[in-house]
Amino acid sequence: MRIEQTRLDGVVILTPRRFGDDRGWFTETWNAARMAEMGADLAFVQDNHSFSAAKGTLRGLHYQSPPHAQDKLVRCTRGVILDVAADFRRGSPTFAQWVGVEISAKAGNQLLVPKGFLHGFLTLTDDTEVQYKCTDFYAPDCDGAVRWDDPTLGIDWGLGDLLPTLSAKDAVAPLLSEVTSPFVFGGAA
Repeated sequence: MRIEQTRLDGVVILTPRRFGDDRGWFTETWNAARMAEMGADLAFVQDNHSFSAAKGTLRGLHYQSPPHAQDKLVRCTRGVILDVAADFRRGSPTFAQWVGVEISAKAGNQLLVPKGFLHGFLTLTDDTEVQYKCTDFYAPDCDGAVRWDDPTLGIDWGLGDLLPTLSAKDAVAPLLSEVTSPFVFGGAA
């Protein structure tokens, strides 16, 4: 497995090896023992799978606060997405900075998004499927979001003048300045 550190500490691109022949290919998308050896000792407890019919569907920016904060391992199993993580940890030297990584079924790459980061993605193709593992269960009382187009974050989604397709919840998410992050650099608040 190839591991690439992004400019945000802890946000990592994982690209598993593929073994192919005339039938297709095989890949191991997660191996807890190997990842623990590399310092990522994560116990995933929930797998999520989303389907977006139209290119330009944006989901995010989401977080789940303590005590049910989640690390996420995101992969695109059909199509292509721009996957985004933004540092949401108060006191972090990279607070409000973001990284965007193109994740695709063809490339087989994945993005590891740790607790304390906002997460969202934009579909770059029609009929896109995204699957992600989480280290805690969904807890509606801990669910939160920040607006996808927050000017403080300044995320370049590559949309130009086009508007994405959003859920009702994401369309009314608060700005970063209207939210007190429940995460503190070095630990939870």
